Amino acid sequence: MGNQSSPEGFLLLGFSEHPGLEKILFLVVLTAYLLTLVGNTLIILLSVLDPKLHSPMYFFLSNLSFLDLCFTTSCVPQMLVNLWGPKKTISFLGCSVQLFIFLSLGTTECILLTVMAFDRYVAVCQPLHYATIIHPRLCWQLASVSWVIGLVESVVQTPPTLRLPFCPHRQVDDFVCEVPALIRLSCADTFYNEIQIAVASVLILIVPLSLILVSYGAIGRAVLRINSAKGRRKAFGTCSSHLMVVILFYSSVIAVYLQPKNPYAQERGKFFGLFYAVGTPSLNPLIYTLRNKEVKSAFRRLLSLLLGRSGPGWNP
Repeated sequence: MGNQSSPEGFLLLGFSEHPGLEKILFLVVLTAYLLTLVGNTLIILLSVLDPKLHSPMYFFLSNLSFLDLCFTTSCVPQMLVNLWGPKKTISFLGCSVQLFIFLSLGTTECILLTVMAFDRYVAVCQPLHYATIIHPRLCWQLASVSWVIGLVESVVQTPPTLRLPFCPHRQVDDFVCEVPALIRLSCADTFYNEIQIAVASVLILIVPLSLILVSYGAIGRAVLRINSAKGRRKAFGTCSSHLMVVILFYSSVIAVYLQPKNPYAQERGKFFGLFYAVGTPSLNPLIYTLRNKEVKSAFRRLLSLLLGRSGPGWNP
């Protein structure tokens, strides 16, 4: 059976049955997108320009910020158009590109957050050997591996999803072209696709999350062995921001990809999918800047430079 959706594209329903809610969501999504653009761009600039932020932690953080910029830009403009007006169509090519980018960058973020947990583990549990273990070459290798794994996952999973014979109504019950929503749209047997997404969920979600939890278990034990309260607060402070980002990201992704098959779960999954696509990328910069004295100090030095007053410690 041929792909019935290729000539006409798809209809992204979102919350079209609640027009009033869509107008509110338009403002929320637009605000979150602007925060994402400003916050993540600022973190990238600070990580590149300020020598005091030339460390593995901020190298990985700038990678995460760049990833979030690409991730939201791949879906938010289309989402805003669909939320604002009655036209909710997306071409088959547009849906294919969106699906490919979503899978690639979502997978990359899962691996990158695991790499960042490893970095924090070494910083807390092996502080004397940190510079030797987490050297610049390893940072580039770990970041490259994260991006390559994301690309490979998308190359493997996107074509089988797009080759599904879709139902003639072409109505995707979601905001974006995600794998679970496209599988639900198929009129054929999707057993192979469901097995594929289950295996991918274990390899890309469960395994990395387990490694992160193991890392933080070791970090927790190391922090409890520190005698001074000040030392424990400092050690915990180096990890708390990353841990908050992990909780927000993985809770929303698991809710989208591992939800049960019933209408209530699908409706709830749309809210989690919206938060996953828009909320977490806008909150990540706030979490890292509000709780990080080094980033706030770098921001003040950047402001001093832009205003023509050379701040202390700033040597571009």
